[in-house]
Amino acid sequence: MATLLFYILGAVAVAATAMAVTRRNPVHAVIYLVNSFFALALIFYLLGAPMVAALEVIIYAGAIMVLFLFIIMMLELSPGEDADRQGPVPLQWLPVLLLGAAILGCTLLLLQLDPAAGQQLPRWYASPRDFGYTLFHEYALAVEIVSFQLLFAAVGAFYVGRAAGTKEPLGGER
Repeated sequence: MATLLFYILGAVAVAATAMAVTRRNPVHAVIYLVNSFFALALIFYLLGAPMVAALEVIIYAGAIMVLFLFIIMMLELSPGEDADRQGPVPLQWLPVLLLGAAILGCTLLLLQLDPAAGQQLPRWYASPRDFGYTLFHEYALAVEIVSFQLLFAAVGAFYVGRAAGTKEPLGGER
């Protein structure tokens, strides 16, 4: 059963990522990407990495997607002219609802079939303290590089979001 769940979640992750890449509306793309992150988190949990699954949901599906939505709002991106020709609104949401239902079904199956769901974690699982120590001592350089990349992305979004020919950001006076 675990193998079947793995392949279902893998198909959901690939389909959601493909939908995120092909959407013209940036908000729809972000919603599909969040769907893909949830599928990946369940795959990590299924593979025996609950800490990585939790971090996938907290960091990527939570914080990074909020950053993406903030950038989309700051740049005032619009869906374009093709948004009206895609069909009625309920049909636009059908793929994300189907992918979300597949993720929810796999989550419920995983919770029911997992024999260790109500037990304590074994000793070989890393505690959050051990994970934090390893992350900020052994991999401190990698963490700093990623933080600089996020800073550069925010500065770049601010620069791109400025009104043409002015030093003021979009959205008016400060």
